[in-house]
Parts: sequence; structure tokens; C-alpha cells
Amino acid sequence: MPQLFRIGSYILYFWSNENDPLEPIHVHIAEGRASANATKIWITSTGKAILANNMSGIPDRILRRMIRFIEANSGYIKEQWIDHFGEIKYYC
Repeated sequence: MPQLFRIGSYILYFWSNENDPLEPIHVHIAEGRASANATKIWITSTGKAILANNMSGIPDRILRRMIRFIEANSGYIKEQWIDHFGEIKYYC
């Protein structure tokens, strides 16, 4: 799993097996280590972040900070997505 960022005890990453056809661009957030059932955040074509689920149970205050961080770094995340998966689709 390509790790994008480490923020405290949390990691932001792509899950390498993102189905066929490829899901729209998103990142996962987990505490400690990557998990297939981690929190999922969609990234829109305008760089906004939308919570898909909070399967990791991240506290709301921390999750809001993570979403702001993702939005601030959405350009970099998009570049990394294309480098890793070779294409990009958007949730909206």
C-alpha cells in the first residue's frame, strides 16, 4: 500500500487493489497500519474531500483535521494516484 503521509499515529494511503474497474480517487486513513476496512475519503475533481465511511472510528475532531489536510494536499494526492494507478476517475 503506497503510504502518502503519516500524521501522528495515523497513516494516509492508497489500497493497491482498488477493483476493476478502478474506483474513483480516494484515500484511506488508519491508525498504526494499513487495513482494507479503514476510513475512506473521496476526493472530488475540485479537490474537496468527502467522507465515504469512518470504519477506523477516528474521533470527529481528528477526522475534520484530516479532511482539511487532504483538501490542502489534493493536488499532490491526485498526482500520486495517477502515478500509481495510471488513470483517475472522480466520485463527483
